[in-house]
Amino acid sequence: MPHDHAPARIETAPATWAAVEELFGTKGEPSRCWCRWFALTAKDWTSSSPGDRKELLKSAFQTGPAPGVLAFRDGHPVGWCAVEPRQSYPRLKRSQVLRAGADAATEDRADLWAVSCFVVAPQHRRTGVSTALLSAAVDHAFHHGANVIEAYPVDTDQRTKATASDLFHGALSLFTAAGFRAVSESVLGRPVVRLHKQ
Repeated sequence: MPHDHAPARIETAPATWAAVEELFGTKGEPSRCWCRWFALTAKDWTSSSPGDRKELLKSAFQTGPAPGVLAFRDGHPVGWCAVEPRQSYPRLKRSQVLRAGADAATEDRADLWAVSCFVVAPQHRRTGVSTALLSAAVDHAFHHGANVIEAYPVDTDQRTKATASDLFHGALSLFTAAGFRAVSESVLGRPVVRLHKQ
C-alpha cells in the first residue's frame, strides 16, 4: 500500500539511556536481550535475567562513550545500533562466524570496534533507518578512537529465508553500501566485514 506522504526525516545521535529504554519497551526480543548477547559469555547469558541484562546495558552508559546510537523521527526514538570496542564483546572470541577472521594480532586492539545489533521499530522498517543508524555508528566509533570497524551481517543472497528477526546483525548489502568489505566467511552467508578509517 503506497504512502500518502514521505516519512518524517531521520535524526541520529549518540544514544541516551532514557531513549533506549523507551525504544526497547517491555515486549519483544529487545526487552529480553537488551543488546547484551555479545557482551555476555554463553554461561553468563544463561544465568542472567532480562532485568540483569537491562542493568548491564544501563551501566555501559556510565563507563564510557554511549554503547550505541539512536535514530529519531518527530522526536521519538525509532531505531538503535549497538557499536562498542570489540573487546567489550567476549562472546565473539568463541564465535563460529569469526573463526576464520579472528587473528590474534587484531583481536584485542582497543581501536577495533564492532557493530553488533540493530533494533528498528516495526512501523519504521524499510524506510532508511538502518542506513542512517550505520552512518551514525561509524561516525561515533571513529570519533571515540576506532581505526577499524567490524560487523557480522547476514548475506540475504545466501540466506534467502532470513526473516526480520534474523537480521538484527544487519544485511550485508547495508554494509557494502557504506564501504565495508568482507575479510572472511567461515559460516556460509555470515561474512565478517570491516571498514578502515581513512
